[in-house]
Amino acid sequence: MSSSPISPQELAELPREFRVLLERVIEHYESRIAKLTARVAELEGRLGKTPQNSSLPPSTQHPHAQPPQQKSKSKRRRGGQPGHAKHERPLIPTEECDEVHSLKPSECRRCGERLCGRDGEPLRHQVWELPEIRPSVTEYQRHRLACPCCGETTCADLPAGVSTSTAGPRLVALAALLLASFRRSKSRTALFLEQVLGQPCSTGWVVKLQNQATMATRGAYDELVAALPAEPVVGMDETPTKEGRSKAWLWTAAAGRFTLFAVRASREGTAVSEWLGESFAGVVTCDRAKMYWQVPRLQWCWAHLKRDFQALVDSGHAQAKRLGYDLRCATRRLFEHWGHYRDGTISRAALLRRLGPVRRRVEQLLLRGAQSGNRLFAGMCRELSEHRQRLWAFLRHEGVEPTNNASERALRHAVIWRKLSFGTQSAAGSRFVETMLTVIETCRQQRRNVFDYLTHAVYAHRTGKTAPSLLPGA
Repeated sequence: MSSSPISPQELAELPREFRVLLERVIEHYESRIAKLTARVAELEGRLGKTPQNSSLPPSTQHPHAQPPQQKSKSKRRRGGQPGHAKHERPLIPTEECDEVHSLKPSECRRCGERLCGRDGEPLRHQVWELPEIRPSVTEYQRHRLACPCCGETTCADLPAGVSTSTAGPRLVALAALLLASFRRSKSRTALFLEQVLGQPCSTGWVVKLQNQATMATRGAYDELVAALPAEPVVGMDETPTKEGRSKAWLWTAAAGRFTLFAVRASREGTAVSEWLGESFAGVVTCDRAKMYWQVPRLQWCWAHLKRDFQALVDSGHAQAKRLGYDLRCATRRLFEHWGHYRDGTISRAALLRRLGPVRRRVEQLLLRGAQSGNRLFAGMCRELSEHRQRLWAFLRHEGVEPTNNASERALRHAVIWRKLSFGTQSAAGSRFVETMLTVIETCRQQRRNVFDYLTHAVYAHRTGKTAPSLLPGA
């Protein structure tokens, strides 16, 4: 800071009243300058935030803005390399082909002599083609007959499983998948059904099919909600979305056997308490957001912590940079040992033994940072030090991972959908989204065919039966 333009001698020569007033003005502006300087430093820190050193999602950064890769450019040309194993589609057995055409040459290609006979091993060439797509339309003629005794007329009922809807179960399932899994808009879904499948369709009809899919699978969704409190490990995360003109939040809870989604009006912890309840005795893996603190057992995500430590390295402050570097090195050793344990290289006992020194080192660094008085990192270090048990739950409870990657991977599809659709327009749309995302992700976890599941769920709903369960072994 530059020296004062008024020397102490000149200030002492001024009249007392003027000197007191001038000192008050100087004190006021020095205080204001200090606040503005701190604000500028904070804003400069925000400008330097990236998905690598903060909790910003990777989708917020343009691909071309990402830092260049540290790996040196390979000298090999693109594509298959000389000597690589050949990959080609194998031919199916001849008897499985729909049509077989036997082609024989009629004359010799050299002298023109007529040819006859048969080749024992002809060259086989198979062409795959889509069949002509035509909707299968079934008409039900409900006769209305009059009673010869009383004259009352009676109309025949539709068979079991036949709905008053003009769409069959497979058509409802396909429309739901186009909307939720393949992330098509209602107008694009209607266009595909009409122009590719030959099914007359409108956007209003697509909404009706969407609601039918929600009703057919909502029972299975509620069954998963009831089963969640019994899960030993749950990874939770959330992302902002829209419902109409209002802001909303899309929540996810990834368990070992299934994944749940829910659209809520706020980011408050009501979703956590509604899902887990008071009977939950497991561990929740999450970031350090305050709404999760109501859960007794937490595992804070080390991937988020790694980005926080990287932010200290990128801050430019010497003390913060040193602390961030040391914590980042310890985090790398943690992930190295965890990787060896996960791939079976070391046992769990070896993991606990190797992470003992890492744990002591991290806790020493956090305590030092908490006592430093540095406003850049003292608060963060104090919070981590006071709640350090939440850093090491994966060591005390087998089956718990040190990161929240499971729920973040589950949320990635939902985030892409949100960017394309800008959210939902109504509560009914939100129920469809949370239900279908749950069905899609759970079927992926269990390696189940989601189209077959949806078809059976719609048929069960129309016959008054319970929808197929999404719980494994149910």
